[in-house]
Amino acid sequence: QVQLVVSVGGLVQAGGSLRLSCAASESIASIKTIAWYRQAPGKQRELVAGITNAGITNYADSVKCRFTISRDNAKNTVYLQMNSLKTEDKDSYYCNADYLNREHWGEGTQVTVSS
Repeated sequence: QVQLVVSVGGLVQAGGSLRLSCAASESIASIKTIAWYRQAPGKQRELVAGITNAGITNYADSVKCRFTISRDNAKNTVYLQMNSLKTEDKDSYYCNADYLNREHWGEGTQVTVSS
């Protein structure tokens, strides 16, 4: 079992930036993949970005070139740097860890983007 603690989101104007963090209770070097998902009310949760313990990243097309996922092994933390935010990025964001062949979820954090 791994616990994931997600930073508080926030309100930002369109075009602005926000960074989310996901701190794991286990060494993230032992976690196969950590990813960020987002979900709007009434919609399916969708992958935003993921990073493997080898440092391989992948992004949803909608956030490529705007969002960056990174990891700090010393702090057991994964970050999602979100730049050039758009109103359509407004969602609840979730951290997910693929650890010991099980998925673990952190609590959602709200990101609001105003026009």
